[in-house]
Amino acid sequence: MNLRELEKVLRGEPSFRLRQVKKAIFKDLIQNWDEITTLPQNLRQKLSEKCSISELKAEKILVSKDNQSAGKVLFKLKDGFKIESVLMRHVDGRITVCLSSQVGCAMDCQFCATGQQGFKRNLTSWEIIDQVLYFARSLKKDKEKITNVVFMGMGEPFLNYDNVLETIKIFNDKDGFNLGARHISISTCGITEGIKKLAREKLQVNLAISLHASNNELRDKLMPINKKYPIEKVLKAVDDYIEKTKRRVMFEYLMIDRVNDSPEQAEGLVKILKKPLYFVNLISFNPIGHSGFSPSPGWKIKKFKDILEKQGVDVTQRYRFGREIRAACGQLVGEK
Repeated sequence: MNLRELEKVLRGEPSFRLRQVKKAIFKDLIQNWDEITTLPQNLRQKLSEKCSISELKAEKILVSKDNQSAGKVLFKLKDGFKIESVLMRHVDGRITVCLSSQVGCAMDCQFCATGQQGFKRNLTSWEIIDQVLYFARSLKKDKEKITNVVFMGMGEPFLNYDNVLETIKIFNDKDGFNLGARHISISTCGITEGIKKLAREKLQVNLAISLHASNNELRDKLMPINKKYPIEKVLKAVDDYIEKTKRRVMFEYLMIDRVNDSPEQAEGLVKILKKPLYFVNLISFNPIGHSGFSPSPGWKIKKFKDILEKQGVDVTQRYRFGREIRAACGQLVGEK
């Protein structure tokens, strides 16, 4: 659903028509134009011919074993490329959609299935929005709704900055999806230019940094982008961001067995992340393909977390979603 094309079609119509149509898309969650019975038949026909209601086609759908906590969809785009999105239900009642912002990714993180596929292209704002609308329409059947959106799927959001920000503003628009900015999160591997730009936006979105190591030597191996954006440079940008926004920043840390889960790595995190408005989110690694990596056992994660907590680092542990649906980004696209 391309808003610019929609505006072209509605050019010459009374101004209230656009509000009518946006309400139908974002609040009524229509699946075809004929559902807007308040529009004249000839206008519905014109919309059907000129504006596709969705840019995506659901090609594969996986659900968790409990048929409830998580679901993953492989979408096919109009040009044949494929992306993935994940829906997660939390025990506290939140329903989160994890979005892709690019087809593939250029960051080449060694633990990421998307990184192994390389970069193809940026997604348009409407290709991103359609991911959310797909799940919102599905949830409507059960009288449920999306409460949170996270840019933590395929791609590096800050390398598609303009489209991601346009998307967020539509999500946040009272005439759009009307989702509070504080319910929207962006995860970056540390693109400092993007962090600085976000600090200047008047949006109270959440910022997350994919860290995954406490020193540059290890992070260079896991995340080649660290050579351009080393930890010190990223933390300086984060500190400037916090100074401008006064908002907390999350540092995501995948727990990978015998790679970054040692007590020494935990002590290293204490040295760099024991700061106000910093907090660490420990995430059990979701195994992918032939990476050779495996998730840290539970006892190691507990020990790691205890070291951080005892030394005053604010730390949480993410509940693991969807191993059985291959929820790590890029796992379905990478299948042959």
